[in-house]
Amino acid sequence: MDMHTVRVGSSGVTPGDVVAVARHGARVELTDEALEALRTARRFIEDLAAKPDPVYGVSTGFGALAVRHIGHDLRTQLQRNIVRSHAAGMGPRVEREVVRALMFLRLKTVASGHTGVRPEVAQSMADVLNAGITPVVHEYGSLGCSGDLAPLSHCALTLMGEGEAEGPDGEVRPARELLAEHGIAPVELREKEGLALLNGTDGMLGMLLMACDDLARLYTSADIAAALSLEALLGTDRVLAPELHAIRPHPGQAASAANMLKVLDGSGMTGHHQTGHDGQAAAPRVQDAYSVRCAPQVAGAGRDTLAHACVVAERELAAAVDNPVVLPDGRVESNGNFHGAPVAYVLDFLAVAVADLASIAERRTDRLLDKNRSHGLPPFLAHDPGVDSGLMIAQYTQAALVSELKRLAAPASADSIPSSAMQEDHVSMGWSAARKLRTAVDNLTRVIAVELYAAARALEIREGAGALPGGEAGRAVVRALREAGAEGPGEDRFLSPDLGTSEEFVRTGALLRAVEPVTGELV
Repeated sequence: MDMHTVRVGSSGVTPGDVVAVARHGARVELTDEALEALRTARRFIEDLAAKPDPVYGVSTGFGALAVRHIGHDLRTQLQRNIVRSHAAGMGPRVEREVVRALMFLRLKTVASGHTGVRPEVAQSMADVLNAGITPVVHEYGSLGCSGDLAPLSHCALTLMGEGEAEGPDGEVRPARELLAEHGIAPVELREKEGLALLNGTDGMLGMLLMACDDLARLYTSADIAAALSLEALLGTDRVLAPELHAIRPHPGQAASAANMLKVLDGSGMTGHHQTGHDGQAAAPRVQDAYSVRCAPQVAGAGRDTLAHACVVAERELAAAVDNPVVLPDGRVESNGNFHGAPVAYVLDFLAVAVADLASIAERRTDRLLDKNRSHGLPPFLAHDPGVDSGLMIAQYTQAALVSELKRLAAPASADSIPSSAMQEDHVSMGWSAARKLRTAVDNLTRVIAVELYAAARALEIREGAGALPGGEAGRAVVRALREAGAEGPGEDRFLSPDLGTSEEFVRTGALLRAVEPVTGELV
C-alpha cells in the first residue's frame, strides 16, 4: 500500500488511518472486498424495497414520522428531503480536520456492507475526500444520538451537489461548482441511502481519535516540563525510583516517572534538600511539595484514562453504526447502536484528566515564580525585580487557562434533552463533549508551554549563577527553545510572542525532538 493512500475495506481502518486522512490529506481507496460487500448489502435493500411491507428508512418516514408508509414514487424525494431538512446546523464552521474525519468515518461504515448503500455512493464519498472538498459543517446541531445528524447531513448535502463547501484552496463556494470542477457527479440518493449517510457517531469519534493522538504527545511533553521544573526547584529525583512506583502498579504512573528520570539523568541540581543551592547549610527540606513530588501520580492517572479512552475509540472504530442495519443473512434490523454514550463518557473523562494535569502544571509554574518557595530564584524570574515584572503575568494567563479547563471538565454526557416528539427521549450529547475536549486539549498545550518556558528560564538562571550543573536534557530543551525564537532571561520585553513560540514548540512535537536524542525514546 502506498504510504499516502488509506485503503478502506469491510474489515475497517486504524486510528492512524483516520488521523492520516483527517490531518494529513491521505488519499482514500475502496478495496474490491468493500465494493463486493456494498453490492451484496444493496441487493438485500432492493429486495425489501420491492415488497409491500414497511421497512424503517426504506419505505417509511423517520423518527416520530416513521408511522407513515412511503410509496415508490416518493422514495427518492424522501431520501433527498431527510438530508436537506437535517442539514440544520448553526454557529461557527467546524475545523477542516474534523469534517474530513467525519466524512472518512462515515465512508468506513458504509464500506462495511452493513448500511445498504450503493457502491457508487461510497465511491463518490471517497472522490470528495480525495479532491480536498470539505463540506461546511456548523458547531451546533448534534445531540450525539441517532448519530451526529446535522453535521453528517451537511456532508451528505455536498454529495448531492447542494449547499456550500470549502475547496482545496480554502475558498468556500457552492458545492455543485466544486464537484463539477473535479469531475464528480452529484449523487441521487435512493432507498435508505440518505438515512445511512446521517446515522453514526462519526463526528464525536473522529474528534476522540484526534484527541487521543494529541494527548499521547502532550502527556510526554508534560512529563518533560515537570522534570525541568523539579530540576529548577532543586527537588529530589529519588521519588521517581522505579521500586517506589512498582508498589502502586498503575502503568501510567510508572511511565511518567520513568520519563522524568530520563530527563533528569546527570543533573547536578537535584537532591539538595538539606543544603542551600550554593552548598551552604539551609533549613531542612525533607520532601518536595505535592505539585513536584506527585507529578507522576497525576500525569500517570491521566495516561491511564487516555489508555481507556483509546480502547473505547478502537472498539467504536471497529463498529458499523447505522439504523436500521443490514446483517449478513440479509435481515434489516432496527437497533440503538447509534447512541453515543460509550464515546461521550470517555470524552468527558478525558476533559477531567486534562483539567487536572493543567492544574498541577500551573502550581509548579507559580512555585518557580515565588521567591519564598523557589529556593533561591529571583522573584518572578525577573532580571531586576521591581523594575522588571518577569513572568508574573505569564502565570496569570496560565491561571486563566486552567480556570477555563475546570469549566470544560463539567460533563456534557450528564445532560439529555428529549427530541423528535419524545421518540428520541434520551441523547448522549457526545458531540458537545467532543467539542469542549478539543478546546481543552488546545488549552492544555498552552499551559504546558508556559510551564516549559518558565522552567527553561529558571534553569538558565541557575546555570548562569554557576553553582550547580544542569542535566543535558534540560540544556537541549533550552537550546532548542532559543533556536525556535523564544528569548532567554533578561529585561522585560513583549512576552506574548515568546509564549506563542513555546506553545508551537510543544504543539508540533519539537520539544520531544529536542529531548529524545539525549534521553532515548520517551513514552
